[in-house]
Amino acid sequence: MILAGDVGGTKVHLALYDFANGRLHPIRDHKFPAHEFASLDDVVTRFLAAADGHQATSPDQIVAACFGCPGPVRDGRLKLTNLPWTLDTRELQKSLAIQHIFLINDLEANGYGIPELAPDQIFTLHQGDLDAQGHRGLIAAGTGLGEALLIWDGKTHRPIPSEGGHCDFAARTTREIALLEYLRSTLKGRVSFERVVSGIGIKNVYAFLRDVEKLDEPQWLKDRLATEDPNAVIGQCAEDGSSSICFETLKTFASAYGAETGNLALKVLATGGMYLGGGIAPKILKTLQNGSFTQAFLDKGRLSPLLQAIPVRIILEDSCALLGAAAYAEARASENSGHSERAASLKG
Repeated sequence: MILAGDVGGTKVHLALYDFANGRLHPIRDHKFPAHEFASLDDVVTRFLAAADGHQATSPDQIVAACFGCPGPVRDGRLKLTNLPWTLDTRELQKSLAIQHIFLINDLEANGYGIPELAPDQIFTLHQGDLDAQGHRGLIAAGTGLGEALLIWDGKTHRPIPSEGGHCDFAARTTREIALLEYLRSTLKGRVSFERVVSGIGIKNVYAFLRDVEKLDEPQWLKDRLATEDPNAVIGQCAEDGSSSICFETLKTFASAYGAETGNLALKVLATGGMYLGGGIAPKILKTLQNGSFTQAFLDKGRLSPLLQAIPVRIILEDSCALLGAAAYAEARASENSGHSERAASLKG
């Protein structure tokens, strides 16, 4: 079996896979609230123990493991961006008793997962030139903003991790300029794209529209925001049209998201297409289709015709990073051991 993990700022999603006819086959998975655990080791130990009708999984049943994590991995080690954990592959191998363990950037894991997806797990937002080949880009708004390059080597796309989501926010409109000034004041300094295009960003944009533009916040909405997940409430009320301030929040968010997607497309020359990952995009498809995202994506002056030809696709499957981590673990373990679980499943 292969153990895969998607380690986020709010949750840790773990899964076990095997292979059937050369394709990853899920055995079981579970999501854990990250803040309830002192370490990743504790989460994995809980997952492998018997629970929910499943028998316990012994470490010696696991051929390899890989965890996609937010932040840069250096020499098998990283300090998580949004969690007080420091991970080290050598320490994990000892504590979990699994021989092959790998840590990769979470967007890198998503990049490896894209080839594992079925066609119905991807939604085309902007068609572009569907026959074009070349480099691709991946951008994912969730708890934070992740970015990765998918470099075409003539045979496959090789994911290259990036921390581009932490680049300086570039305001383009009168509203965004005022938003930038508001965030510079509230954050006491520098503003990155992640402060606007992310779950954190949605709350920041909403607060700006409420406090600076003085858009109406009805009492029923204020009550819901105080007792429910604010981003879920804002997204729902924007999508169903029940709140103008929520609608304007997501419109502003989508426009900034489209602009940065276009920026990344220019930087990587993503003639092969752009992918939107993360947990937010699939939940706000109506907003992303209303024109604000695509208009900002295409608004690149003399380079707009280039952007017009670049497809933009939304990853609908929330296990994409898990699939990518599992695929990476199997490929690396097979390089080290000389035995491929994927290849063996084809012969069987």
